[in-house]
Amino acid sequence: MSALGGGSSGGEGINPTASLIALVIVLVAVAVVFVAYPAALVPLIGVIIGGVLISFGVHFVPVGGAPAAMGQAPGIATGVAMLAAGGGLAGLFGGAWAAEFGLALSLAAGAIGGALLMAITCLMVNVVYVYAMGIPAASGKVDKDPITGDTFPAYKSQGTEGHGLPFISYVGGVIGGFFGGLGGTLIYYELLQVYEEALPSFLGVTEGMSILAVSLAGIFAVGMFLVAAVLTAYNITGTIEGPHDPKFKRWPRAVIGSSAASAVCGLFAILLVVI
Repeated sequence: MSALGGGSSGGEGINPTASLIALVIVLVAVAVVFVAYPAALVPLIGVIIGGVLISFGVHFVPVGGAPAAMGQAPGIATGVAMLAAGGGLAGLFGGAWAAEFGLALSLAAGAIGGALLMAITCLMVNVVYVYAMGIPAASGKVDKDPITGDTFPAYKSQGTEGHGLPFISYVGGVIGGFFGGLGGTLIYYELLQVYEEALPSFLGVTEGMSILAVSLAGIFAVGMFLVAAVLTAYNITGTIEGPHDPKFKRWPRAVIGSSAASAVCGLFAILLVVI
């Protein structure tokens, strides 16, 4: 069963050895930061949580790739990483703009920005599918939409995996954008706090440090976002319709991998200004 009641299986289990290694990597990164610069311990944990949110959110996004462009699979006709970057980075930019108003408003702006971009994207995708290509929305993974109850078999073309963007996929895209924007903004905000505090003493000057802190936090946040998104793309392997797709069950594995990757990236991003 999928997250919302899909009928077929397709998820894969978690490798205990790999999970243990990931946990060790996270703990080592946390320990190093605690010894080198204790004030950055909480920001590093925030960075790890941000990476986890991004990885989890990407699994909601309906990715159709090339088959979707030809009307042979549901979803948006592009890749996982590109879709995640589009939605998540839009949220990240919104969150960065609101960073001066505090953590809560920054996270809210980031999450809403990411969700809004995905909502508009999914809407326009269906406009193109329905009114330009003449393709009805039909899932290839479930016979009935878990939210609306609409049935798909009568509308699905033979020889395809479905087509268009069913409502459950639309909702999944918005949720994915929400988590992506939230995670990306959290990474940016936590790194910004570290850089604003550490850069003046590290470089021995105070003038222009705010701009440098914003620039570095933005660069590393975008980089970490792409790391988490690409790792998740490898976990999904191909297309995914959204939370009703059996591949959605793979999210724990991606979350574990992204937590280790985010811990390592966050460690380097912090050590850059404290050593």
